[in-house]
Formats: sequence, C-alpha cells, structure tokens
Amino acid sequence: MRAIMLAGTGSDVGKSVIVAGLARAFRRRGLKVRPFKPQNMSNNAAVAADGGEIGRAQALQARAAGVAPSVHMNPVLLKPQSETGSQIVVQGRVIGSAKAGEYQKLKPKLMGAVLDSFERLCGEADLVLVEGAGSVAEVNLRKNDIANFGFARAAGAPVILIGDIDRGGVIASLAGTKLVADPEDAALVEGFIVNKFRGDPSLFAAGMEKIASLTGWRPLGLVPYFAEAKRLPAEDAVALSARDEGRGSGKPLIAALAYPHISNFDDLDPLRLEPGVELAFLKPGEAIPGDARLVVLPGSKTTIADLEALRATGWDIDLKAHVRRGGLVLGLCGGYQMLGRRISDPQGAEGEARSVEGLGFLDCETVLDGDKTLEDVNGVCVARGAPFKGYEMHIGRTSGPDLARPVLRFSNGRTDGASSVDGRVMGCYVHGLFADDRQRASWLRRLNAAASGLDYEAAVEQTLDNLAAHLERHVDCDALLDLARAPVIRTV
Repeated sequence: MRAIMLAGTGSDVGKSVIVAGLARAFRRRGLKVRPFKPQNMSNNAAVAADGGEIGRAQALQARAAGVAPSVHMNPVLLKPQSETGSQIVVQGRVIGSAKAGEYQKLKPKLMGAVLDSFERLCGEADLVLVEGAGSVAEVNLRKNDIANFGFARAAGAPVILIGDIDRGGVIASLAGTKLVADPEDAALVEGFIVNKFRGDPSLFAAGMEKIASLTGWRPLGLVPYFAEAKRLPAEDAVALSARDEGRGSGKPLIAALAYPHISNFDDLDPLRLEPGVELAFLKPGEAIPGDARLVVLPGSKTTIADLEALRATGWDIDLKAHVRRGGLVLGLCGGYQMLGRRISDPQGAEGEARSVEGLGFLDCETVLDGDKTLEDVNGVCVARGAPFKGYEMHIGRTSGPDLARPVLRFSNGRTDGASSVDGRVMGCYVHGLFADDRQRASWLRRLNAAASGLDYEAAVEQTLDNLAAHLERHVDCDALLDLARAPVIRTV
C-alpha cells in the first residue's frame, strides 16, 4: 500500500479535480484507490454511506475511485457559519463550533482522528490519494497543522505541489513556496504540476525548467485547461461566478440566490447542463430578473443570517414582485425554512438563540433543534408523480397548514415539504432533486422548456473518464506511482 499527497500553492488551483481524475485513472489501471482529505472547509457536503457527512469533493473522488463515500475520507470538515467561525464535523458528526483562533488550539486534538481515518483507508487500498487544503505556503498557520505539511509529516507521505497558471504568477507561487516553507517541509515535496494551461505548451517549457531549477523539485506535468470540469460538481462557492453563463439567450430563466453562506449549490448543476434553460446565480446586489420563470432559494449553512442578508439586498421585495407576476419559487432545505412565517433557534444552533420573521410565502414555521437528519431518500413528486432520489441533510422541524400540501412523498410513506394554495411557492428538505433525470424533466415541462434527454449520471461518469485520460496524457502518472510510498504513521 502506498500514499501520496497532492497539495496546492493556493485555493482553487484544481487539487480536487486532479485527485478525482487520478483516482479514476489509477482505478482503470486495476488499483484499489481511496481519496483522503484530512481537513476540508466547505458548505457543500454529502451523506456518506457509513453515516455522517463529508465534503462533496471527496464524495465525487470516491465515485471516481469506484467506491462508496466514507466519513474516513474526510475526517475533519469545517462548515463556515460566519467570517470567523465554523461548525466542526469530525468523522461525520458535528462536535461543535469554534472561532478561527479557538480552532487553531483545537487542531492538535483532532490529529488522532485524522490519522485513525487515514489508517483505516490504508488498510483497504493499494493507493491513497491525499488532497491538501488551501495553500501550503500559509506559514502563519503551520503550527499544529493537520491539513498539509503537518499531516504529511505525521503520515510520512510524499508531497506533489500543484500551481495554477491560469491565475498568473505560477513560477513565483511555486518557487515562493519553496522559499517560505520550513526546510523539513520543503524536503517532503517530490515534484510539481502546473495546472490550467492555455495555449502552446512549448512556450512554457522554459518556465517548467525555471521552476525546477529554483526549487529542485521534479516537473511532473503541464496540464492543459480542462473545460469539461464545469460538468463536475464544484466544491466552493468561489467557483460560481466562473461557472455562470452570460444572459440573453432567450431561454426560460432559472435564477438562484447566492447568499453569503449558500450550501449544496451543486443541487442546480444538472440544470446548468440542460440546453433548454438558462441558469443564473445572483450575487447580493443583483436584482431578480423580471423574466425569471423559477427562483430557487438554495440551502444555507446559517439560515437566519442568510435570510437577513436576503432582506438586506432587497431580494424579499423582488420575490414578492416575482410571485405577483405568476412566477414559481422553490426553496431547498434552508431556502424552504426561509419561505415560512417564522424561524426559531431556541438553543442557538446557528450561533445566537433567537427567533425571526420568515418571508411568509408559506404558512409554516421552523424550529432549529433536534438531531441532524442525514439520510438518502427516494419517492415521487406529489403534484406530478415524477420519481426522485436525493438526500436529506438538515436540522430543524417545520410544521404548519401548508404541509398539508407536501411536495414529495417518500417510498416509506413519509411526506416532505409544503406548497402554497396556488401551488406557485414550494419548499422541501431534499437535496439532489435535479440530478434525477425524471424529476428534472418534470420541472422543465412545467417551465415550458425543452428537455434534452440528458442522462446526468452518465454525463458525470463520462467526464471522469475523460478527465482521467486527460491526466494520463499530460501528467507522468508512472512517476507518481513510483514516488508514492508506504506511510510511516507517527504516534500522536
């Protein structure tokens, strides 16, 4: 069994996508591959097969490797609740929340869980592909690190450093990392990959040589920009602006509200791939277009705070005008809770204990208490009979008269969601609805949009295969295997 870490000079350099592609590539070579990210920070989470939640990027990587997602693939998940604090999920379960400074002191206590999960994966794999977090050059956070060099040292894992040439300054970012890193950390780096290259690769041959001469690290690949990556779920909301298409196509418009703590926004990715509609994520300050057919309120990590942000940007007024024009509204999870008359947080699950007025489009109320629901579900849409499959991931209990008109009926007979009397405003807790081709086609018909017959799951599989082939062409995968080695885990 061998392991190797793919770390980055910064966030969004393509670490998650490269790990997914390599997982598929090495799986196609006949290896048992497992992805592993010691610490992730994301509000896009997935339900793991063994219970609990992990980052959706690791769920995608598990899919690429041909295995079920496990909580041990992402033992520490940080879900931001504010600019300075996050909810902490360890091996799939919430253990509390902490401000950034508090979390730095907590990290040493979490290394045991991280190494425990890593050992578990090592016991069932030929190769573990470890993904770093953010930038390894953040030397101010090096003390007690469990995500990058701190983990690599504890696990005895060699490191491959990834730089992003598309954002500019890749030579400086790679060479600068060598300059600022502790010499013992820099000695863990065996090679580097330059990602997202556009143009004639021969023009950057001297650049690859320069990086190698400045760092002493081995060049392992110059990877051309992989445009198909937009067909894969993105991990961070920072990617939303880069994935949005231009307006003015004349197709039916679906508008989604990208409030500050939006979560699980990949719920809408399948709609992005449908040629018959246009999907636009609206940032605070952008008005809801008057020609929108459907407005979606996605999930939220901090529902009350995002409801306040929604009001502050004037979207509540836009939504009222949209409904008066006969438009449709769909709330998913936290967005569903916002659509009711009131949201109460008596235990301070999201921070401060308080109760606030909701948007009032649905006659129901939500209390944010109780255990978190984490469950895969399936069933049918009540109004139109279209089948669906998805997952629940939420805290809170919603009740009220409009629940007598549920949106979904599960296969076990339980119902979910609520609808207004005229059926134009709907909300439910289930994520992943639009990934089901049957459910998505039903919504497209309701919007008078042409369904393309897209097989979404097959499209993701094909994209992963294409990504694997892309990396096999442009990365020295044989060298990566040679550099990977059996971990020597340090006792904590």
